[in-house]
Amino acid sequence: MNIIIDYGLGNITSVDRALKRLGHNTKITSDPDDLLKATTVILPGVGAFGKAVNNLKRAGIYYPLKEYLKEGKPYLGICLGLQILFSFSSEHGYNKGLGIIEGRVERFANSVKVPHMGWNNVIFRGRSNAMFDGVKDGTFFYFDHSYYVIPDTKVLVASETEYGKSFVSSVCFGNIWGVQFHPEKSADAGLRILDNFISMGVENAR
Repeated sequence: MNIIIDYGLGNITSVDRALKRLGHNTKITSDPDDLLKATTVILPGVGAFGKAVNNLKRAGIYYPLKEYLKEGKPYLGICLGLQILFSFSSEHGYNKGLGIIEGRVERFANSVKVPHMGWNNVIFRGRSNAMFDGVKDGTFFYFDHSYYVIPDTKVLVASETEYGKSFVSSVCFGNIWGVQFHPEKSADAGLRILDNFISMGVENAR
């Protein structure tokens, strides 16, 4: 079962529509029990880091999701869904995340326009991975964010993007993927990433 976690934030409908366009069945849910049956989990997100964590806890899905991630099962975090994988964010004070990735989330400097909104290219870093299978290096994706992730180790970095400075635009380790851009709004290249992710879940379920 492919599930999209509904925690009151994010472009859930847009992600669901994009996956259905690709022919994939999905279930939008906030039921922790669905994680036990999930072959893939997608966590979209637009909004404040602290509110996202609180909403997950209020829904009773925060700790089950953390266990799901610790088991290395297929997960795709989009925008805020990437950020809450990290140890903490400085957004509106100090807010602890899921702590799956050691590192922090910081705001762009005032020297650039915030939020970073619009199309920008993604440059691959590190070894090749299934996330960008069929996607050309330098492809443009759609962004809409004011904060960016800073992992403690570069090993997890799958891509970087230039916006005033080079920032991490995606991470990949095992079956856990996170993207700062919005694949559901990024035309054919974004659809390809979503399709690659669901395909990974199918392979893992065999």
